[in-house]
Amino acid sequence: MTLATAQLTLPPKAMIGMVHVRALPGVPACALALDQTVELAATEAGELARAGFDAIIIENMHDRPYLLGDVGPEITASMTAAAIAVRRAVGCPLGVQVLAGANRQALAVALAGGADFIRAEGFVFSHVADEGVFATADAGRLLRYRKMIGAEHIAVIADIKKKHSSHAITSDVDLAETARAAQFFGADGVVVTGTATATPARVEDVRDASTAIQIPTWVGSGVTPENLPDLWPHADAFIVGSYIKKNGAWDQPLDGERITKLLEAARRTDSLKSPTDSPAR
Repeated sequence: MTLATAQLTLPPKAMIGMVHVRALPGVPACALALDQTVELAATEAGELARAGFDAIIIENMHDRPYLLGDVGPEITASMTAAAIAVRRAVGCPLGVQVLAGANRQALAVALAGGADFIRAEGFVFSHVADEGVFATADAGRLLRYRKMIGAEHIAVIADIKKKHSSHAITSDVDLAETARAAQFFGADGVVVTGTATATPARVEDVRDASTAIQIPTWVGSGVTPENLPDLWPHADAFIVGSYIKKNGAWDQPLDGERITKLLEAARRTDSLKSPTDSPAR
């Protein structure tokens, strides 16, 4: 039995396009007025939705170096403005991630902005990230907060053994057990990544997670047309941010040719794989 309460409706093998919202007010890289940043986010989201992505997620990746959990109210307010604009631009499911580990802020943004899910870091187990130590697992606080604000319809998709982190302190807890812990603690799905942005997740890791749990398994980094067929049988959704940019670099503009190539690969793979290739749930 799981604690998961949110029902996120996505097609099987969903392709999820990432919008890297430009640097927000107060961070070192901020170079645009907020209205320009919001407009760009909505424009990119619309382009991805029209191209055929099944869902969109927005993330403040340009806000480096990241604060650990305690982002300022200006970030929460700015991401809310972006979420509202993107929600008006697209009709597909919408997700929010606020770096780094600002899960409750992301949930507040999602509720105010009409989004359907958040991507959460540090949901179960401690780890050391490049922002610092995630000393306390966030599941208990996050799901109590979701209940308190009446946001139980918003799904929480939790990273496990997340990228840009050291997991030496939990080296005796494998990925499958981490996935089971996330399910036990109430995640609505898990995200498996490689070691860094644009680094592919290992097929074995995605397989191990998906076979260990009954909730969906998403791939969260390094998806390309070349590795999609290998990952396809073991995952329920694929978040793509870097590949669909110029030269495959996350901080570059969207590349229409790469978007087309990726989505064509997804359609081709889907037509070749039988329903029995999907992970058992």
